[in-house]
Amino acid sequence: MNDAVVLALAFGLGATGGALAWPMLARVFSAPLFLRTNVRGAEVPVAVGMVLPVVLLAAGASLVLLDAGDLVQVPQGALAVSVLAAAGFGLLGLFDDLAGDREAQGFRGHLSALRSRQLTTGAVKLFGGGALAVLVAAPTARERFWVLLADAALIALSANLANLFDRAPGRLAKVSLLAAVPIVVVAGIDPDLAGPAVVLGTLVALLVPDLRERLMLGDTGANVLGATLALAVVLTTAPSTRVVVLVVVAALNLLSERVSFSRVIQQVGPLRWFDALGRLPPAG
Repeated sequence: MNDAVVLALAFGLGATGGALAWPMLARVFSAPLFLRTNVRGAEVPVAVGMVLPVVLLAAGASLVLLDAGDLVQVPQGALAVSVLAAAGFGLLGLFDDLAGDREAQGFRGHLSALRSRQLTTGAVKLFGGGALAVLVAAPTARERFWVLLADAALIALSANLANLFDRAPGRLAKVSLLAAVPIVVVAGIDPDLAGPAVVLGTLVALLVPDLRERLMLGDTGANVLGATLALAVVLTTAPSTRVVVLVVVAALNLLSERVSFSRVIQQVGPLRWFDALGRLPPAG
């Protein structure tokens, strides 16, 4: 019973925190530094995905205090790792959102710039994300080199993959919530998912403003969501399962170098319908 209560409480704290934090921070994100022009020509604040780790930090502290008061039992190690992943990947994404050079795209673009002795923000995110993923995966790998390497690759590549879906209002949020379903089915009611539950609860609170084009999660939010979902897999599944997920995620990353996911979505009817669900109609 405690496990179900912890997850429900975590999700509820995330949803409540997101619903309160976004309106209170809207003025901050309205500064010119954050404004970007979207496909409809409207100015929309980017990097609002930073709300995800901010709420997780507050909710995580609340869960730890409730644990200290013997009201619930929270796996504090897993929660701390979740906060580290969200904060670290959020900061890397924020750097790219605010200072990113869009001329270099994909792995090849960033590596090509690096050969010219130019370090793009995307490369910082790429290599910084890899290093952060090693630190985040270390507690669960128990010093087994190949397990650590595979788990870190899964986390880093998932963060990058999530960025590839941040191309239309609400798309990243929908894909993230959809991807969470099989993780919950396989993991079951596992209190190690308290951190990811907070992030998903916050995401639900931001979904409507995202669809209504009042905010963009940006690379900041994509990084946090991709890494958090991958971490949920790392925390709750067997190494063999994680390897299967890694192969799928790696294949999708490689495929993205040649195939536009947006084009595929537009060409497949059910995907196009789901992608447009809840979104504002196309500009006249």
